Amino acid sequence: MVDADQTFVIVGGGLAGAKAAETLRAEGFTGRVILICDERDHPYERPPLSKGYLLGKDARDSVFVHEPAWYARHDIELHLGQTVDAVDRAAKTVRFGDDGTTVRYDKLLLATGAEPRRLDVPGTDLAGVHHLRRLAHSERLKGVLASLGRDNGHLVIAGAGWIGLEIAAAARQYGAEVTVVHRGQTPLHSVLGPELGQLFAELHREHGVRFHFGATLTEITGQDGMVLAARTDDGEEHPAHAVLAAIGAAPRVWLAEAAGLELADREAGGGVLVDTRLRTSDPDIYAAGDVASFPHALFDTRLRVEHWANALNGGPAAARSMLGRDETYDRIPYFFTDQYDLGMEYSGWAPPGSYDQVVVRGDAGKREFIAFWVKEGRVLAGMNVNVWDVTDPIQALIRSGAPVDTEALADPHVPLESLGA
Repeated sequence: MVDADQTFVIVGGGLAGAKAAETLRAEGFTGRVILICDERDHPYERPPLSKGYLLGKDARDSVFVHEPAWYARHDIELHLGQTVDAVDRAAKTVRFGDDGTTVRYDKLLLATGAEPRRLDVPGTDLAGVHHLRRLAHSERLKGVLASLGRDNGHLVIAGAGWIGLEIAAAARQYGAEVTVVHRGQTPLHSVLGPELGQLFAELHREHGVRFHFGATLTEITGQDGMVLAARTDDGEEHPAHAVLAAIGAAPRVWLAEAAGLELADREAGGGVLVDTRLRTSDPDIYAAGDVASFPHALFDTRLRVEHWANALNGGPAAARSMLGRDETYDRIPYFFTDQYDLGMEYSGWAPPGSYDQVVVRGDAGKREFIAFWVKEGRVLAGMNVNVWDVTDPIQALIRSGAPVDTEALADPHVPLESLGA
């Protein structure tokens, strides 16, 4: 039974943490809610940092989850710019801030997110080396891209994942020259495989992006603290006035690890191990968002998902579990991207090796199509490109697990809703 004398503490001021706080109040919790954020900005959403806000299309205020006054109005104790440095599970306390403030919790939610992986090569201390995770990073990068565009400057991006490609698109729209260095042979290989990864390579080449596949950065050279070039392990040297590291993110697990909570294997994506209710190995501590590794019965594996929808839905699910609701978190992974005139939504989970064919419905040449990753006639994932309002039927096909006629799946005249029934 939850009552007004209880204190729920949320560590992490991203989307998952903010939505968890919102859900606690919406579900009628009248106890104390403490939200601790190590950034000085109010909780915000991250997709605009590499999309609309970076491109100057969205105002700064549009990225925030709630207006600043919302927290006080809903009696959320918000601590900005404060880092939690210890969790004492025996005493059920967290310690945070420069003065070592300690508060006791009845339930604790870890929504500590992830942090960008750093390049481990000479030259990363130069002023023109960037990464993107926080609002301040996006603000800085926006100015850099605008300057590169004005001066015909060169940006080298290490990594051809979602962040790398979205920033490549933004940089080209600012007018900067862009080279992407990627150790794989196609972009997005770990998510889309070679079949659809090539489509994104062609899209970016059409907009003037140069790719250097099968290579990794080994050194960033400069003079007077400024970047001049980026070298790769095959002996190539690319002119550069700025370098962006977009080589993935690592879950921020150090707080959970120090508290003795069980962690997922790094080979399986790492993160804090949780059950289907997002509870950690301590029944009074929960985890949600980028940091949580949760079991997904539909895909028969553990997943750690670093996308907006997981934070949007995982935070509220954890909050309801903290309140004792019978909550099972089994959302189908979903993410989206916007690059130039291409808009895309992806649902499901189908890493290379997990499927036996890719079925395309529509015209891939015109970039108006849906692709399905299929194993033994069952849809594991679907990606709609410049085709809209189909996420629900795609997810229904995935969740049903029913075999489908792949010829009908490829036929745009056959309604998706009629398949897999």
